[in-house]
Amino acid sequence: MRPIRLPEPSSPTRGVPEIFQDGAYSVIRRAVVIGNGSPGSENQSIGLVRALGLYDKHVLYRVTRPRGGINEWLHWLPVSLHKKLGYLMCLIRNYSRIVLTSRGKKVLPLPSEISSSAGLASILEADLKQIVTMARENFEKEGPLLVVASGRDTISISSSIKRLASENVFVVQIQHPRSELSRFDLVITPQHDFYPLSAQAREQTPRFLHRWITPREPAGPNVVLTLGALHQIDASALRSAASAWHDEFAPLPKPLLVVNIGWPTSHCHYGADLAKQLTASLLSVLASCGSVRISFSSRTPEKISKIIVKGLENNPKVYIWDGEGPNPHMAHLAWADAFVVTADSVSLISEVCSTGKPVYVTGAERCKWKLMDFHKSLRERGLVRQFTGSEDISVSWSYPPLNDTAEASRRVHEALAERGWSLRP
Repeated sequence: MRPIRLPEPSSPTRGVPEIFQDGAYSVIRRAVVIGNGSPGSENQSIGLVRALGLYDKHVLYRVTRPRGGINEWLHWLPVSLHKKLGYLMCLIRNYSRIVLTSRGKKVLPLPSEISSSAGLASILEADLKQIVTMARENFEKEGPLLVVASGRDTISISSSIKRLASENVFVVQIQHPRSELSRFDLVITPQHDFYPLSAQAREQTPRFLHRWITPREPAGPNVVLTLGALHQIDASALRSAASAWHDEFAPLPKPLLVVNIGWPTSHCHYGADLAKQLTASLLSVLASCGSVRISFSSRTPEKISKIIVKGLENNPKVYIWDGEGPNPHMAHLAWADAFVVTADSVSLISEVCSTGKPVYVTGAERCKWKLMDFHKSLRERGLVRQFTGSEDISVSWSYPPLNDTAEASRRVHEALAERGWSLRP
């Protein structure tokens, strides 16, 4: 911690430490990010912290669950209950091993025992008591603590931090917590999270299920509605990526079409049929492309990737990233002239729409529930168009870039000001 500088007094009164110059205990200089191990969730929290200027002054904590074996089927349980059950299963397993060993039987370690500890040494476990103590004890020296959390598993700990240290923290929960919104200082969530409250959603849902579907209340004054997901993409990040990947991407023939393929979800289901349709459409637009680069998600089903690779891998204009080496995603955002994306990922679509470049979506007609509402909003704003295969990629079009992270950052500043606090990176 840097030393506190006491200015020379201009009068007999004593000098005031720098941290108090804008008001006692009112300046936020540090942040805690609480994640759940999901890159999509943690990227949103870190993106907000970065936009607030606290990227170099944040600590990442994670809420972890038991992993491996039957634990993969227990993620629907609350974290605390899952951990207790995991501890109980561990005791039973260890007892069984002792009994079997005493009988002279050889016991091999289970796969979950081998993998469950891998990498845990580098994870800072989200300990409620530790974070609350830090917020309270360091308040006079370092001011209030900003807490940013995202993901279902983080809700109980972030809301508990606010309850136990409300005078020392400002808690931001990203994504709708599916609980009382007043448990947090600020909730930042996509507007389509409130789709279940719409008349259309009510008509789609049997009446006896209405009371069980969340959210149950409209957005309140402490809710910031976004169109898409928060992320770390901004002009500075794109400039850095463009420079870092210049030698590889600058020589590519233009226009460069980047294709990002995700994976089927419960709200956007597709399979081999969409893969065949997408392959045919890409072959149709190749004549208007200088180069095409294709990336698959680590969760893209093999049956989908095989169809696309087989149909396009031999074309000299097409490069398919095999997942080896540095991930070119940031370079794709910086150097692409246009994008084709599958409709399943709100995060990925939010990132490509932050560039202001043409975005074509495939598979949106297969989306349902709130993801359907998300795509409807994108089209109404002119951010995306349906990919049909009849496009001329050399013909560009644009729109005001989607900038949800910057807007969310502005709203955080406003909420802090209402509380009499400020943020000084």
